[in-house]
Amino acid sequence: MRNEKLLEEIRDANLNYLLLSQTMIREDRDAAVYRLGISEGLADLLNTLSPAQLLKMAGSSTLLCRFRYDHRLILNLLNGHGKGRPMVQTHAAIVGAGLPVEALS
Repeated sequence: MRNEKLLEEIRDANLNYLLLSQTMIREDRDAAVYRLGISEGLADLLNTLSPAQLLKMAGSSTLLCRFRYDHRLILNLLNGHGKGRPMVQTHAAIVGAGLPVEALS
């Protein structure tokens, strides 16, 4: 039973991520590519998926999204508290923009 609950939560997370990705791509493609950390080709693919295809992908037992930043500096900046928070987020975005985009081969 516990495994079923975990798979259901993965499916929900996948579906939310895919729907959010499509919405972002359709509203502002360039910003979506940057914010999602995906390639142009993957953005094109996500944009063309039908609702049935989204549901099929979401049903995978593998989590489709992952932390974009596994870089300790950026995670620490994003997690920072206190004064200068807007500037810290800007700094994290600048550092992140210099990192390579992940692409599926």
